[in-house]
Amino acid sequence: MRYLILTWLSILLGVSLAQTQWPVHENGYSKHLKWDHYSLMIDDQRTFVWSGEFHPWRIPVPEVWEDLLQKVKAAGFNTVSLVLHWGFHSPNPDTVDVETGARNIDKLLSMCKDAGLFVTFRNGPYVNAETNAGGFALWLTTGEYGTLRNKDPRYQAAWEPFMTATNKISAKHTYDVGGTLILQQIENEISGQRLSNGEINHEIADYMVALEDNARQNGVTIPLLTNAPNMRSLSWSQDYLPGPGATDLYGVDSYPACWSCNLSECGSVREFTTVEYFPHFEIASPTQPSFIPEFQGGSYNPWGGPQGGCGGPGTLLDAEFVNVFYRDLAAQRITMISLYMIYGGTNWGQLATNLVGTSYDYSAPIRETRELQDKYSETKLVGLFFRTATDLTKTERKNLTSSLTSVSTVGATELRNPDTGAGFYVVRHMDSADQSSSDIKLNVTTKSGQQITIPQIKKSMIHLEGRQSKVIVTDFTFGEKGALIYSTAEVLSHSIVDGQSVLALWVPDGETGEFALARSKRLSVLAGGGVSFRPIGQNLVVTFTAKKDKANVLEFDNFKVILLSRTLAYRFWAPTLTNNPVVKAEDVVFVTGPYLVRSVSIEGSSVVVNGDNNGATALEVYAPEHVTSIRWNGKTYLASRTPYGSLKTQLFKPKFTLDTLKSQLASSLDGEWKYADGVPEAEKEYDDSKWVVADKTTSPNPTRQLTTPVSLYVDEYGYHSGVQIFRGRFDGSSSITGANLELQGGTAFGWSAWLNGVYVGSFAGAAGVDSGALEVKFPEGALDESGENVLTVVMDNSGHNQRAEAVYPRGILNYSLLSSASENATVKEWRLQGNAGGTSNIDPVRGNLHEGGLHAERVGWHLPGYNFGEGSWEEKELSQGVEGGRIGFFVKEVDLNVPTGYDAYLEIVLGSIEGSVLRAQIYVNGYQYGKYIPQVGNQIAFPIPPGILDYRGSNIIALNIWSQSNETAAITAEWNVVGVYESSFGNFDGSYLRPGWTEDRLEYA
Repeated sequence: MRYLILTWLSILLGVSLAQTQWPVHENGYSKHLKWDHYSLMIDDQRTFVWSGEFHPWRIPVPEVWEDLLQKVKAAGFNTVSLVLHWGFHSPNPDTVDVETGARNIDKLLSMCKDAGLFVTFRNGPYVNAETNAGGFALWLTTGEYGTLRNKDPRYQAAWEPFMTATNKISAKHTYDVGGTLILQQIENEISGQRLSNGEINHEIADYMVALEDNARQNGVTIPLLTNAPNMRSLSWSQDYLPGPGATDLYGVDSYPACWSCNLSECGSVREFTTVEYFPHFEIASPTQPSFIPEFQGGSYNPWGGPQGGCGGPGTLLDAEFVNVFYRDLAAQRITMISLYMIYGGTNWGQLATNLVGTSYDYSAPIRETRELQDKYSETKLVGLFFRTATDLTKTERKNLTSSLTSVSTVGATELRNPDTGAGFYVVRHMDSADQSSSDIKLNVTTKSGQQITIPQIKKSMIHLEGRQSKVIVTDFTFGEKGALIYSTAEVLSHSIVDGQSVLALWVPDGETGEFALARSKRLSVLAGGGVSFRPIGQNLVVTFTAKKDKANVLEFDNFKVILLSRTLAYRFWAPTLTNNPVVKAEDVVFVTGPYLVRSVSIEGSSVVVNGDNNGATALEVYAPEHVTSIRWNGKTYLASRTPYGSLKTQLFKPKFTLDTLKSQLASSLDGEWKYADGVPEAEKEYDDSKWVVADKTTSPNPTRQLTTPVSLYVDEYGYHSGVQIFRGRFDGSSSITGANLELQGGTAFGWSAWLNGVYVGSFAGAAGVDSGALEVKFPEGALDESGENVLTVVMDNSGHNQRAEAVYPRGILNYSLLSSASENATVKEWRLQGNAGGTSNIDPVRGNLHEGGLHAERVGWHLPGYNFGEGSWEEKELSQGVEGGRIGFFVKEVDLNVPTGYDAYLEIVLGSIEGSVLRAQIYVNGYQYGKYIPQVGNQIAFPIPPGILDYRGSNIIALNIWSQSNETAAITAEWNVVGVYESSFGNFDGSYLRPGWTEDRLEYA
């Protein structure tokens, strides 16, 4: 109660109370991790947790994980958040695979340590994440395990093997035993700790307790956390009405610009408007660090959303969003932040929930293609500052106010470290959505109590260009002797070279910055120009204007200062000499020039720099004096020492370029492909004797009672994702004219039907529609009036819903035969088929989520090594398409020759005639890597990563095309080369990820 009273006083006064003696917490298990009101402490060192999330299962190439982790680290992050997918590891109740291919969790966590990143581990059992069934094992969706996410013993018996296996691995990698795993989440966005009358909701609370107990019993010692879905739930905090299930740390997730590119999904969204978190944390978790385990790194793109998502330049989630909203988090004294997502990835195979298509780009800073964009660079500016500004980890706060500025429409939030006196003034427009330009003066107070209006030079101003924020520092110390009294230029990074501090500051191109320091005996402009110095009182005031492509380097008594424009700051890197996530200035090496710097080391008289580059550029390294040469990606370059002490050399334009690869691939998808009919199951004579007979007369599904004689819910027969096929037999009669069919397959799903091989109709699907009913008429001559008939229905299952709705059934909900006679015509038997082997997981490398039940998928036409010289294959061009109401399969071999020492970002772009009604799937070396449904969604570009593609060998590219009308369905396909880079990444053998065809596939024909 004492903390609640102090909290309300704090909110009323608009400050966090400096006189409060906040307790230091520990959980009794970890000897190294503690926390208090201000921040997490690792070995008693306060740490600003700056994290980005990616999902390893959305990029099923372990070697590419290394690429992404290096990019995360290069952007200034010290932590990565990793989410597991129970369904990806557990194809059936008897299997938990944590070792094969992209399921190797131990390898992933070791990579994180090698990359120098702490880890937040989010292993479920439910994760949401816009993935199939929210990450549940798909065999859980039948209803046999109850309504899920509660204390039901059936559900607990289901999740315990997976959680036990993953917790045991987690325990091996915690910080307490030498790993870098520092936080572990329990469940995901679950609330309801208490009932409306205030009593404990034991259905959920006991579930949380069981999950926490499982983690502890399997050796997990680090703090456990929970992430509230919003600021209304107030569950699981040790500070606010604690009770069973409360975790060590409380956090709240937030997506102020909506988690979806379709803003209507979020109700009323105020454009570009920040959210007040400070009052919530002062109530919900006042003795803990303010923590946002998921803050908006982008938004998912639902069916019907724009190609490429909603994070490009000029959108609401571009670099401006990063600039304003991430600084605003610091302004609200939040010291634990994880961006969802830093890299989104791809819903390859059947990973997607029914809301979304193939792309999970998420408008994230690292694009689905793996390319870096301005949003990444802007995120890097923030991340390097958080890494450098250690005083941010303990601050008191005064609310945003315009009283500190000279313009009423612009305000500042003041943060002050009570121990060091360092100040941080976060400046922005009072209305964060304001797009006007403003020039202001700011009133700051130094730790000595001196009040200064800055900039002090009369003609200088702090400029805000529309939606922009800046962090103005006061009493900013760095190294043993470096100190700024204030700076209107933002701090980027700090390094110590040969015992001398080097501080990097930046302002937007063409803007003026000003900083002040104690008077210095040494005052030199070592590079650049346009810098002025003016003594004011006991201080020296320095003013400069940033040139887009020219840095200034100044030297004072005890340190150097590098002055950069935003353009130069985007190509400024600060890699470290160690893989310690806690970065010391002595270990930071400044490097400028390349597209990306992945790592740096010093070996004798050489500085070894690894990274990516795509053009001629100067490579500059601020290296110690004894270093005389630069080794870039294994090649040694002669370097010269600049007047300001850096080493500089020239990187020439790489010989293998984007245009080279474009030329190599230009016609590789043109011409003739191998082609075969893809739906032999439509024919009456097709042998379905090995198919599953639908014979279940009851259903355990808790959401819908059966309205058919037997259950036609596919999950109950062991088929959980992708295409499923039904064949119903009935005796003919002259009175039968057609059929009524109602199927449910999730948003954007579709189905088609055939009678005895004759196409009778399709439900083409639509965004936002998860079930489809249709009356189909049987064409004249299609019905065998005196014999047996076969009605074939092919359903494209778009994935299971999330949360409690994960158990919504998929399959045929209702059917009837239309008859002009009084007696009812009936289907006497249904058989069904899905992915080859069902849950038996016949391809453990790709897993049971990588394919569905199409004929081509079951027999393995999409796999490397299949002999296309056998059977009824013909030569056909894509432009010839598939005849109306049929499914066809195209395949061809494409050679790639990306030289060693290069990385490339590639995607396949599909197109079709406007108005086409079709469904197409792309397969690359056996992996389904794209769903194209033009009548439902707008995605046309499908990135394919290395490892799935063999960059230095032969590749099987296949397209399944499904016409859902009487018209021929034809598509176009071409490569788009997004980028080519000389790179230290990419030289790996991914053949183990591409196992070939085996003869046992023929069993599923």
